[in-house]
Amino acid sequence: MRPSIEFQVQWRPYRLDPTIPREGVDRRAYLRAKFGDGPQTQSMGDAIRSEGQREGIAFAFEKIAISPNTLNSHRLVRWASGSGRQDAMVERLFQAYFIEGRDVGNRNVLVEAAAEIGLDAGLVGRLLDDDEADTDLIEREDALAHEMGITGVPTFIFDNRYMLSGAREAELLVRVIDKANERPAEARV
Repeated sequence: MRPSIEFQVQWRPYRLDPTIPREGVDRRAYLRAKFGDGPQTQSMGDAIRSEGQREGIAFAFEKIAISPNTLNSHRLVRWASGSGRQDAMVERLFQAYFIEGRDVGNRNVLVEAAAEIGLDAGLVGRLLDDDEADTDLIEREDALAHEMGITGVPTFIFDNRYMLSGAREAELLVRVIDKANERPAEARV
């Protein structure tokens, strides 16, 4: 029997493409430029959609019109953390983007999503309007992730020592968690 393990999940900023302009770009054109138009591109989306269906996630990639600049989304996730709603904010943004096809770089979409999980919409709107509120911090954390060698999402860091990148099988995650948990509790601060 495995010992009980407590987890603390902390979502950190990482932008897949920090060069996307503030207003975002046309999704189809962006994907065509990045991956081409061939059948392999379609099969990548089909594989992700199929895997999502097995997990009860109804990806609706066809609804996504804009590849967004996610800087403000990351700022919002950071602010949600302060009220203990970071996981809820991330889940709401994932749903808005991958299932509803909404532009999660759009200020109004972000304010609405924040309100839906119980954050103060007025405060979030004012913070988003202030381009300086946590922008430098998010950009520094994003740059650090790139410097650490992170090249994709998801990336998991366990106990600040072990890193796994990409969607991985559960057995591998368990092995890494067990390895991280071998260290005495007082050494895991």
